[in-house]
Amino acid sequence: MQELLGRIARLDPSASLGLRVIACFDELIVGNVNTRALLSAAASLAGCTAGFRRDDPPRTMRVTQKGELAHEPVPHRCADATAELSDGIAVWLEREGKPMPNDAIILERLALAIRIRYGRGVREVDNRRHLGVLTERATTPDERLAAASALGLVATHRYRVVAAPLFAVWHGRPAGPEDVIGTPSGPIHAVVVPEGYEPFTASPCGIGVPATIDALDRSFRTAVVALRLCVPPEEPMILADTYSGLVELLAEAGDDAHHGDANALDKVAQHAWGIETVSAIVTTQSVREAARLLNIHHSTLHSRLQTISAALGFNPLEGFGRTRLGTAFLLHRLRNSTVLALPPPG
Repeated sequence: MQELLGRIARLDPSASLGLRVIACFDELIVGNVNTRALLSAAASLAGCTAGFRRDDPPRTMRVTQKGELAHEPVPHRCADATAELSDGIAVWLEREGKPMPNDAIILERLALAIRIRYGRGVREVDNRRHLGVLTERATTPDERLAAASALGLVATHRYRVVAAPLFAVWHGRPAGPEDVIGTPSGPIHAVVVPEGYEPFTASPCGIGVPATIDALDRSFRTAVVALRLCVPPEEPMILADTYSGLVELLAEAGDDAHHGDANALDKVAQHAWGIETVSAIVTTQSVREAARLLNIHHSTLHSRLQTISAALGFNPLEGFGRTRLGTAFLLHRLRNSTVLALPPPG
């Protein structure tokens, strides 16, 4: 528990604390931790004592922000920060003074976790929340339609999914349904925005291809790929449309898919100049333009091209060579992405 809270405390302070609260309680629920651990998490996040009461059988527990049991009488001041659940169960925060901005979401997530812990919420709460339903491959059209309706999305409109890590720095956060979605790459903050969304900036951030509600899972997968292709601060945000169908191919392939050209590119990456040279080749129209971008003589670039061609087994400037090189380059970036690694403390 303390390790989890420590990881959350080290996240970028610009990230939404509300999202960290959601991520924290999601992990605790999945871990099936006991009541004291849930109260301890709430108390640590809120910075004040958290309490729990059950009428049948009678039981009361209060835990301080240091994780210790509190034995003094329950103060009257917690009456305004109490969530009364069904079947005689209640949870509360014992805040001195005015409530803090995130008290409501901490109390909400604590109540949800307690309700699930005691079996009251299993039928009421679908762990795959509505946005989770829309971003999963396996859901049925009826499930997607119901989830979209609950989120206020229109079946005839097109939307994009925005993907960012929990520690992303936002400026002008987009408005739309949002949640923290678990992925093989880690928890992702996902937001659904209209196809023609209002401008915003975030670092790092990926924006998926436009899709109707029955294909938002594809938009989400391409958003995650776009996110993983980010290279802050040079490329803090990537729109999937930038790479068109290549991002969709990468989203379907998966990290463990065999790709001979990408494997061969690992040999090129062993040269100090390797990847930046490949990047210049695939993003420019000619050898001379690539040489200018790299600030080297074009004869030096020709020498590098010979080395690259020998490693790959094809000429990257002939026929489908540039397409093959571009695909291998993106997959290499994806395999070696560190954009989702937590930033260092401080």
